[in-house]
Amino acid sequence: MPLNDYEIVIGLEVHAELKTDSKIFCGCTTEFGGEPNSHVCPVCLGLPGVLPVLNEKAMDYTITAGLALNCEISPYSKFDRKQYFYPDLPKAYQISQYNDFLLCKSGWIEVASGNGELKKVRINRVHLEEDAGKTVHSGTGILDSDYGQQDYNRCGVPLIEIVGEPDLRSAQEAKEYLEKLRTLLLYTGISDCKMEEGSLRCDANISLRPKGAKEFGILAEIKNLNSFKAVQSALEYEAERQAELYDKGEKMFKQTRAWDENKGVTVLMRSKEGASDYRYFPEPDLVPMVIDDERLQRLRNTIPELPDSRKRRYMEIWGLPEYDANLISGSRELADYFEAAVKEYGEAKAVSNWVMVELMRLLNQEKIEITAVKITPAALAKMLKLIDAGTISGKIAKTVFEEMFMTGKDPEAIVQEKGLVQISDSGELAAIAKKVIDANPQSAADYLGGKAQALGFLVGQMMKETKGRANPAMVNELLRKELEQRK
Repeated sequence: MPLNDYEIVIGLEVHAELKTDSKIFCGCTTEFGGEPNSHVCPVCLGLPGVLPVLNEKAMDYTITAGLALNCEISPYSKFDRKQYFYPDLPKAYQISQYNDFLLCKSGWIEVASGNGELKKVRINRVHLEEDAGKTVHSGTGILDSDYGQQDYNRCGVPLIEIVGEPDLRSAQEAKEYLEKLRTLLLYTGISDCKMEEGSLRCDANISLRPKGAKEFGILAEIKNLNSFKAVQSALEYEAERQAELYDKGEKMFKQTRAWDENKGVTVLMRSKEGASDYRYFPEPDLVPMVIDDERLQRLRNTIPELPDSRKRRYMEIWGLPEYDANLISGSRELADYFEAAVKEYGEAKAVSNWVMVELMRLLNQEKIEITAVKITPAALAKMLKLIDAGTISGKIAKTVFEEMFMTGKDPEAIVQEKGLVQISDSGELAAIAKKVIDANPQSAADYLGGKAQALGFLVGQMMKETKGRANPAMVNELLRKELEQRK
């Protein structure tokens, strides 16, 4: 059967490092980088005789994530030991949480589905655990390396795992879901979500079943996904691979596979472990976590207005098109900047136009974030008021805006320094119109002969003569008036 005859079933397990200053069970720094094995101590190295002490901020951040993801927050939770040995876990177990007393469970978010409508994707749980170290491979990745060396700096960095239900039905939906999760985590400020630094990582579970079937197929877990593009590409490839296997009558088995970015294929790593393989038992060195109503309310109050709410408000109250509202609300910093400018200026669509076009263009061109921009929201509003007052034209404003972006100067100061004040004196412009028409008799004759487009050439010549400073509306009016008088 072709792939279209199968239903793709996808569930993502997303790991996000929490933005705390110190690790989850010790005082070592969580700062990224540093010399290998320089951010470690006996606790995060798991040496005999040490005792972990919980970083309360890590617990609070986990609860905050759960609230943002519409989860139920448990009043009682505990840690468990997850037994397994890889070289990046020196003590041969990970302090994590089994699924009996979780901090956060039964959540959901909405993502855009393939038919353009919003789809509710369930979240099974959000749990807190310690991160493992990092294996530095001799080759470009795990698949082409002869050996690996261990850097334990990352051991003990607080990590949340967001386990999604198998509600996603395409690689595109999976990408949308991951992007939405990232946006929500960034909005709450609990993680920097830098995939290039490993602070946001994703494992994808995918299976196929014939359309109309109720039972799930046999899943494959894909690891080594370090970008949104990799998630989508790996899932698309794996769906095709599994469909081909089923069509050949070959038997599938539960497995873990790695994504080879260079070859664009998934590669078998091992058969997949089950929960019983990890031999969970309650962590004896940590007391349970008790979350009272006061703590829960305090954390609830720290959550800002989230992107879906902002998007609706921008559309319903300020009348922004969905595209504008979606893009602006997608970044908390950009949305804050936009709202501050609207508060100063008053007209949301005008601010949106400048943010969406000129500001975003320059941010991309200079490769900087909105947090580093030199134009304040008040300065943007001031420039827009100069346009409204007729002091500068929209075309000149683009020059002013770029100078503001590069220097942070006041718009009025730029206009005065560069002599950019718009010419709106009718007498002065009428004289220039006569001069332009006299210098271009053929274009004037063409216009009077019925070729309306000839006026555009004369407008261009007049703007050139005034170095773009002529009031555009007056230019058209005065040129037509002078030409009509020459009939």
